[in-house]
Amino acid sequence: MVNQALTQLIDSFATFVAKFETQFATSRPHHLTSIVLVGIRQEKGESLRTFVDRFSKVAMSIRNLSPNIAMHHMLTALRPEPFADNLCTQSADSLDELRKRAAKYMQLEELREFRNQALAEASGEKNKEEKDRQGRPSQRNDRRRDN
Repeated sequence: MVNQALTQLIDSFATFVAKFETQFATSRPHHLTSIVLVGIRQEKGESLRTFVDRFSKVAMSIRNLSPNIAMHHMLTALRPEPFADNLCTQSADSLDELRKRAAKYMQLEELREFRNQALAEASGEKNKEEKDRQGRPSQRNDRRRDN
């Protein structure tokens, strides 16, 4: 009875293929389009390097992506910071040029972060030393008390 029902449902290989494709169509890998780039934005506090890496991974997975479209979407996705300002005033001619210019700004950003971190650590140590001094009575007062 079951075999008879199956033979009536699949009468040819073409029918089998059609039913198979219908059944598993949702499992088929979907190709990304440039529309995906519209949803990518540089997050607040996200470094330029992290953003460019994330943007590049998505852009590389898009088949036949025009470099001009990629550059346009990157420009609109950047937060208003010096690199974005630079791209607005002087557009890049190619993705390679854009990457080279981005690398310079990444280095500046990382240097700034390192310098701020070093200053914060130095001021933290200075504050600790001041607290230690304030916690101890001065040596002069100790001498006066002893006499």
